[in-house]
Amino acid sequence: MNLLRRLIRSRALRPLLVTAFWVGVWEVVALAVAKPLLLPDPISVFRCLFTLLGTVEFYRVTANSLYNILAGFLLATVGAVLLAALTSRLSPLRALLQPVMAVVKATPVASFIILAMLWMGTSKVPSFITALIVLPVVWTNLDIGYKTVDPSLLEMTKAYRFSPWRRFRYLTLPTLRPYFVSSVRTAIGLAWKAGVAAEILVMPKSSIGTMIGEAKQYLETASMFAWTLTVVLLSILIEFAVSALLKRWQNPQNGGKEVTE
Repeated sequence: MNLLRRLIRSRALRPLLVTAFWVGVWEVVALAVAKPLLLPDPISVFRCLFTLLGTVEFYRVTANSLYNILAGFLLATVGAVLLAALTSRLSPLRALLQPVMAVVKATPVASFIILAMLWMGTSKVPSFITALIVLPVVWTNLDIGYKTVDPSLLEMTKAYRFSPWRRFRYLTLPTLRPYFVSSVRTAIGLAWKAGVAAEILVMPKSSIGTMIGEAKQYLETASMFAWTLTVVLLSILIEFAVSALLKRWQNPQNGGKEVTE
């Protein structure tokens, strides 16, 4: 009993135990349903995934999806940073952009995907949709961050004749950092979901979403689950990597601060 308690409390083993528990639930439900076409058992899905891992096509498809989604994410993040810098100085521009950002966040992703299919080639839609979803999240948080810059400290930097770069480095950047970190952590998860959803609908060549869509069409449920599991695992790895990078970059004084939209 004591050994079991120690295993449960172990930080290293806890994720494995939680995963094993839910895989067990999955197995029980699959046995109860007894219809592999509707819900395949974990062993069938893992066997299919291991088969995919042994093919060159798997890595080509995965690399293409990663490129599409990360390209859109990076483009939107850079754009949001530049846009927030402009709107912090130009109030009329902020007033014009706020309703647009609100509409983008409120509109279903599927609507934008369908419109994007009419505007551009299918290969560009996942990156475009990813950027469209990420841009409002990062911009909104940074816009809030700019508003929280202490006016008295800003006046002090002017009184001491700080250069624009020193003012940004020692005042603006430390203030914005927790807002940026929080927005990126939120946006990376949304980017992955939106990008794969776009791939499923438009089905560009060599993408994870296309593989999921084709598996659904041909009723290859185990394959569909295997590709979906790939999406989940990649999402976890990417979020972990981004969080690790942001944690190293983040100011220790603001390390625990989280910002909600």
